[in-house]
Amino acid sequence: MIAYGSKRGGTAGLADMIGAELIAHGLRVDVRPAARILSVDGYKGVIVAGALYNSRWHRDARRFVNRFRSALQSIPVWLIASGPLDDSANQGTLPPVSQVAKAAAVVGARGSMTFGGRLARDAKGLVASAMAKTRAGDWRNPAQVKAFAAAVADELAQATR
Repeated sequence: MIAYGSKRGGTAGLADMIGAELIAHGLRVDVRPAARILSVDGYKGVIVAGALYNSRWHRDARRFVNRFRSALQSIPVWLIASGPLDDSANQGTLPPVSQVAKAAAVVGARGSMTFGGRLARDAKGLVASAMAKTRAGDWRNPAQVKAFAAAVADELAQATR
């Protein structure tokens, strides 16, 4: 399962990209908004993706981890942050923001990853529209997504043997 928290659609799109890659590796995948998920029962692994806003992980991702803390401690979990509106996520592995690091420790995540974000030129809202004037664009790296998904698929295959 891939559970995501996304305000402007960039992280939802990233979750879909990861899901498509996992499917290409032969896995069955559900990609759903974190706020709408009622249970993680029956899943062999979970990826929680959340957008970053001002170095804060999306509220729906944080709440998902808190709500399913016990269940997530017993299955493989990876945490994703999406948000830098520049090339920094493509230059190497960025350390997780504090909320992601804390969540990773709480559930014993197998790993975390920060991907570049996306901001549309016509973004609505005072802060977003101001940021869009200088930072609009898409910094999600498909090659980075493929590599991450391949590593997750490999770990899940090993865990189910």
